[in-house]
Amino acid sequence: MFLHAYMVTPVFTISDYAKAIDFYINWLGFRIDWEEVRDKKPVYVQVSRREVILHLNALPDDVPAGAKARAEMQGLLAFHRQLLSKNLPLHPTLQPAYWSDRVLEMEVTDPFGNRIVFCEFATLPA
Repeated sequence: MFLHAYMVTPVFTISDYAKAIDFYINWLGFRIDWEEVRDKKPVYVQVSRREVILHLNALPDDVPAGAKARAEMQGLLAFHRQLLSKNLPLHPTLQPAYWSDRVLEMEVTDPFGNRIVFCEFATLPA
């Protein structure tokens, strides 16, 4: 019997909920899907942007920081322009993948050392 994975959801460790919301919601344009609250403080949250879903974990000692996830998407050029237009000190670079000039990549790093590589496969002429 084979296991078929349909979706993998990265869990990123965060140490400051407000910074995480500023980065993921205000800058990257994700939305909050749901939150787990303990002692009137959010400790675990799911955020999404179209098909990209992430879990942000503020629970101590649960998951080490510094994870990396790849997110395939469409409209990477427009997304890149949108981020640059926000006039923030973060300026992600859009470039071909080192392993294929047919793949564009843009890597962003959150305030906690977690990285997301947004990528789009180029449409080739027929």
